Amino acid sequence: MRLNRLLVSFVLVTLSIYAQLAEADVPPEVPNLAKSKKDRQKSEKLPPCRACTVLVNSFRDGMKRTERSKHDGGDAAWEEERLGSYKTSELRLVEIQESLCRDVGRGEDQCHLLAEEHESQIEDWWKEHQTAQPDLHQWLCVEQAQVCCPDGFFGPNCDPCPSCFGNGKCKGNGTRKGNGKCACEEGYGGDNCDSCGPEHYKSFRDTDKLLCSKCHKACAAGGCTGAGPNACRVCRSGWIMDSQRGGCTDIDECITANTCTKQQFCVNTEGSFNCLECDKSCDACDGDGPDMCKECADGFELRDGLCTVISKDESSESSSDTAELDAAPSESTESTEDTEPTKEEL
Repeated sequence: MRLNRLLVSFVLVTLSIYAQLAEADVPPEVPNLAKSKKDRQKSEKLPPCRACTVLVNSFRDGMKRTERSKHDGGDAAWEEERLGSYKTSELRLVEIQESLCRDVGRGEDQCHLLAEEHESQIEDWWKEHQTAQPDLHQWLCVEQAQVCCPDGFFGPNCDPCPSCFGNGKCKGNGTRKGNGKCACEEGYGGDNCDSCGPEHYKSFRDTDKLLCSKCHKACAAGGCTGAGPNACRVCRSGWIMDSQRGGCTDIDECITANTCTKQQFCVNTEGSFNCLECDKSCDACDGDGPDMCKECADGFELRDGLCTVISKDESSESSSDTAELDAAPSESTESTEDTEPTKEEL
């Protein structure tokens, strides 16, 4: 009983609140249960080097937007002499910073925080170092913040990456992370991506470069020794090993395993086969078209080697001929009437 009274009280209080909100013409606040995609991207946390790179790229975009601007005023020569070059002026720096990190997409909030954190360093580079060290990314992200490495280096100490033989990427390249091992591209293997992977063969190699190509589609997991189906070590389904020449030969399933229906014809393909529909004039066929019919479908008849549709006139004539034949007296009846004598003859 007490529980019911509490429930009724809760309902009355809730209705009272909604009534007050309605009178005040204030809609009840609906909680935002899911952030929009844009909000999620804006608040996304990026790795340190990536975040610093986003900040630098945004600053560079600001430099491009303002590179043709100048001091306000009429006498540009006097302004340059008195106020200094706009290219390296405080005014231009402020204009760049006002739009910094806007519309960067992923990690915008983090970009703003980094801009505040490194504000003094960016100003120092702007005033003192940009002429001698024009690469802001190298100066800020690599040397000052020490969250990135130069390209071709990795890890806390920016150790040099292996070459990966040009067929892979160094893990952690350009960052203070990673182990420096090679992540090989498809078709390559080995610690330095200097060998061919499964189902690939060496098509070119010199002291600096290795090129691996994919085996023919007839080859199974055993790989191959070169190009084409004749170089396969093991054959895939739909192919058979040629005992005399070696390599794989396509199986003609249209001969060995044709499972097409009566209204279909078989077309062999490499490693498989397709069942295609016969022409509508055929009830069975050996290929495409009305000239490939084994039997004609209903409403068609064979003429000059083609299954041709029977016209309505021909169909009507055929029906009339049949009806006349059915209505005509038989010869046996007529001969009987001729041989029987009448009463008058008797």
